[in-house]
Amino acid sequence: MDSIFHEKQEGSLCAQHCLNNLLQGEYFTPVDLSSIAHQLDEEERMRMAEGGMASEEYRTFLQQPSGNMDDSGFFSIQVISNALRVWGLELILFNSREYQSLMINPIDEKAFICNYKEHWFTIRKLGQQWFNLNSLLTGPELISDTYLALFLAQLQQEGYSIFVIRGNLPECEAEQILRIMRVQQQQRPRLIGEDEAQTSAGRSAAVNQAEMNFSVEDEVVDEDEELKRALALSRQDIDVEDEEADLRRAIQLSMQGAVMSNKSSETEVGHKKAGSQAAGSFSGGQSETLTAEELRKRRQAYFDRQQQQAQPNTPQQPDTKSTDGSGSVDTESEKDQQPQQSQ
Repeated sequence: MDSIFHEKQEGSLCAQHCLNNLLQGEYFTPVDLSSIAHQLDEEERMRMAEGGMASEEYRTFLQQPSGNMDDSGFFSIQVISNALRVWGLELILFNSREYQSLMINPIDEKAFICNYKEHWFTIRKLGQQWFNLNSLLTGPELISDTYLALFLAQLQQEGYSIFVIRGNLPECEAEQILRIMRVQQQQRPRLIGEDEAQTSAGRSAAVNQAEMNFSVEDEVVDEDEELKRALALSRQDIDVEDEEADLRRAIQLSMQGAVMSNKSSETEVGHKKAGSQAAGSFSGGQSETLTAEELRKRRQAYFDRQQQQAQPNTPQQPDTKSTDGSGSVDTESEKDQQPQQSQ
């Protein structure tokens, strides 16, 4: 396949690519084809002048642009035909009655030139195989003998004008090589525009993939930041809970300390007063858990008793011995201690 000459499309120079791919070499340049086009324009002008240079037709012809070439690089069938005459080649319209009457099998021909909407390309046999040498393809396309007739019929259905090349084509390297070996094409060439579109699509896909990777990394970073914030808040909650637990324990210890202090004070007062009621409440306080309200009440009662003891007119309970009717002597402290022992 590397031995096959194949010019790729540049601008609108498809006529040049078509001729060079047909002849398998750089035989024509845009300047060569422009010279042929100018020669054809001059020949047409001279024919129009034969009818009179003052005629309306002649003046109209001069005002019209050239029909054989334009600034884009397009060349007419007349330019291509004249260029091939230099090599002793001629064009015959494939679907003309003259050619169809010959009933020639397409695979027995040497080459075809196809045109549609000002685009020219070549189909040529090299060795014993056919190749589509369209300049819009990235490379030569192998066409089987069985597919050639279908391919030409498809082109005709799409509106192409097909011309058969008659005459002896110049010798080329690809012709010599492919006479002794056959080509096997693993992958068919794509259109140049399609190849570029896929390349652009690949670049876009790569850019999109990179953006997605960046976005995924950003999401991972965001998730990491959110996780860090969540852990920080969790630690704060744990610290708050620990502080609250410490506060509750401190309050509980304080209450227990206050209870023990109150119990000690009440015990001392009970011993001083030797009252059975005070002793009973002290012994009962040892076995029950006091609430904050009860603790407050007992503290208030303790302060009240302290104030009463501080007043001089407050009668004090007798702390001396008394005699009952039977003449027996006993003390109040002994009476208070008896129920305390029984308990």
